[in-house]
Amino acid sequence: MLNSGISVLFEGVNLERLLLGLLVTLRVALIAVVISIVMGILIGIIRTSKSKLVQILFKLYLELFRIIPILVWLFVIYYVIPANFDLNLSAEVVALIVFSLWGAAEMSDIVRGAIISLPKHQTESSKALGLSVSQMYRYVLIPQATKRCIPPMINLITRMIKTTALLTMIGVVEVIKVGQQIIEVNNLEHPTISFWIYGFVFFLYFVICFPLSRFSRKLERKWAT
Repeated sequence: MLNSGISVLFEGVNLERLLLGLLVTLRVALIAVVISIVMGILIGIIRTSKSKLVQILFKLYLELFRIIPILVWLFVIYYVIPANFDLNLSAEVVALIVFSLWGAAEMSDIVRGAIISLPKHQTESSKALGLSVSQMYRYVLIPQATKRCIPPMINLITRMIKTTALLTMIGVVEVIKVGQQIIEVNNLEHPTISFWIYGFVFFLYFVICFPLSRFSRKLERKWAT
């Protein structure tokens, strides 16, 4: 009985559909990661400012995405905002907006933490050499902070990939949504189909995220010594 469910994976285009769903997952995650890195670096640099107003505003931005679940943000931007402002946003666009804003907030905290953790003499030496603020960040602080940013940045990318599982709740046809569709069609004839479909989805996420996680830990150990 258990083996009957696995055959559904290879029937028709089910396997192809799951892999195409995975591509949707990776596309949303990859675009959001690129936007997050660019925005996060810029916001992270701005957050090193001594201005209290700047610090409060961006701290509030960060905490909003840490305190309020990502699923709530997806629902608000997909259902509430279009209904009240006469907008027509596709599910994938909403996913990109939410994931990019969330990723940028987390990335900015990583960048800020890496910059302020650098020894103070780096800033003092740069000023003594007559470097402007932009030159100091470009040639001194950012290159050194990059090394400290990479492990937590990889962890953030892994979290973003895994969190794409929530996108099925707003109708994005990613790998889990495709899996649910296949299960609904075949559940009566193959009662164990959910075991095999979700098991295969688990395997796909594992194959993508586990190497990233190991790579991040390896870098942390290497640079800690």
